Amino acid sequence: MDSWDAVAVPKLPGQGPEQRLHDTSAGQVRVTTPGAVARMYVCGITPYDATHLGHAATYLAFDLIQRVWRDGGHEVHYVQNVTDVDDPLLERANQTGEPWVELAERETQLFRQDMAALRVLPPDDYIGAVEAVPEITEKITALLESGAAYRLGEDIYFDTACTGRFGYESGYDRDTMLALFGERGGDPGRVGKRDALDSLLWRGQRPGEPYWDTPLGAGRPGWHIECSVIALNRLGMGFDVQGGGSDLIFPHHEHSAAHAEAISGDSPFARHYVHAGMIGLDGEKMSKSRGNLVLVSKLRAAGIDPMAVRLALLDGHYRADREWTGGRLPAAEQRLSQWRAAANLPSGPDTGWLLAAVRAALAEDLDTIAAIAAIDRWVNDALATPGDDASAPGLFRDILDALLGIAL
Repeated sequence: MDSWDAVAVPKLPGQGPEQRLHDTSAGQVRVTTPGAVARMYVCGITPYDATHLGHAATYLAFDLIQRVWRDGGHEVHYVQNVTDVDDPLLERANQTGEPWVELAERETQLFRQDMAALRVLPPDDYIGAVEAVPEITEKITALLESGAAYRLGEDIYFDTACTGRFGYESGYDRDTMLALFGERGGDPGRVGKRDALDSLLWRGQRPGEPYWDTPLGAGRPGWHIECSVIALNRLGMGFDVQGGGSDLIFPHHEHSAAHAEAISGDSPFARHYVHAGMIGLDGEKMSKSRGNLVLVSKLRAAGIDPMAVRLALLDGHYRADREWTGGRLPAAEQRLSQWRAAANLPSGPDTGWLLAAVRAALAEDLDTIAAIAAIDRWVNDALATPGDDASAPGLFRDILDALLGIAL
């Protein structure tokens, strides 16, 4: 599957510090320790509707992680999936009468356009579930052979007891896991499973649903195993960051980690499990199921500068649940106008401290609030007393572009 085009990232003087990120499994902020190539997997969209601001905020957070790593001297191998066959997509296609393949292709293309407009650095590997079916079936076969999976009718389930580590990623108690499992696509009440928390690896053929003829039988893969296999086959075990929204902590990331650890016999799946907060509207999480969406494509069609949208979403900590209120976008547009005015000055004040301040803020668990505050301080100084450094406005532009992804 094709990704979207990359933008050039300016090279800044010197090198940024090593990045510290909150690890959900540890419950604390820890330093990341990538090698020459930092490895990251971020769960992608299920393309049954357009990109909303909750999606955008999540992918912006992991875009910043890429940028901080690159500024710190690392190359980055970034993998993202597209869940282009799954129940929500099929349900939407049935509702609208549109072929599910066409729906998935259209919404995936719109997502690419939205990400490109927001200047999100693309993944190196952009993999759809459909194209990954052969490799997924191979790994499910291995799980069956090892005893980590079992058949229940035409379906195949993962045995959560097989690794002895299930639950470490989320840290949730069993009652919480059961509740979330039922709310987020699981089937805790299915009769015949070894444990209520066991998750579906392979869904046997059902009337009217797409299926693949495989050595496992006719059917299609489950959700969690998709990410396990796509990440494992491209990044290996112990990659640096597995990421997504906080609603993926359980069951998705817990199960995908358990699947990969059972397949490989090794642990952990990822060194950091990093999760972005939810964007709310009118007091509720913005989501397709609720229908309370602010769509990136609609904002773009209305002539809103994508850089203002990006800045509005960065003006809040990535892990915090926050509201998209009426004042966020106008405030970002005003701030962006001030930043551009400062960037267009013939000269400016010293930028050395600004570069150090933005680097330090982002390296400390992506503290965009502190980074924006430092930028505002430099801009206010520049507009009040421009200074005599002719190179300062250009370096100012490069700092914002390289580290925050904002093109002035």
